[in-house]
Amino acid sequence: MSYKRNSAGLVAVTVVAAVIAGCSGASSGAHSGSGATAPVRANPAPTESNPPGDIPDNQVFVAYRPTGGFTGFTVKVPEGWARTGKGGATVFTDKLNSVTIATASASTAPTVTSVKNSVVPQLRKQVPKFASPKVSQVTRKAGPVVLLTYQGDSAKDPVTGKVVRDAFERYAFYRQGHEVDLTLSGPVNADNVDPWRIVSDSFAWR
Repeated sequence: MSYKRNSAGLVAVTVVAAVIAGCSGASSGAHSGSGATAPVRANPAPTESNPPGDIPDNQVFVAYRPTGGFTGFTVKVPEGWARTGKGGATVFTDKLNSVTIATASASTAPTVTSVKNSVVPQLRKQVPKFASPKVSQVTRKAGPVVLLTYQGDSAKDPVTGKVVRDAFERYAFYRQGHEVDLTLSGPVNADNVDPWRIVSDSFAWR
């Protein structure tokens, strides 16, 4: 009989200990957020000194003078950016940003209306997820110019497969039958107002 009483007491103590341990674990989980159903959180990636696409404040700009086609202008581009040719245009790129320069013969100067009616429909077909077009006339050091701003998706990165949402500024300069289209692009969250102003203000006829 003594053995049975001790055995029952042992079972009761074990059950109570288990309940206390369970409550303690649940309480700890409630405070720490590490219960069995809580997701395991990885350490966050370190914050970059510049958001993706930001052009550094110490970026140097150098004059670009075309040597083929129409050569009657100069424009400053960021030093060290890769230069390529694309469909008759000259493109300077670095990471997620680009400067594209294209020339064409034109009998009349571009206007806000002509860009809305001809350029916007073309870009709508060419640029993935083209959106938010806005056309206006602004003034740069070279004089009045038609500015088209819009957004679109970049091409898929061949390595990462990522697509970046880009913001575009397209300036249409014109003089004596020649049009030069200067397009500046980078991620929508990049703060490139000052660098793009340097480039667009640097355009000059010669």
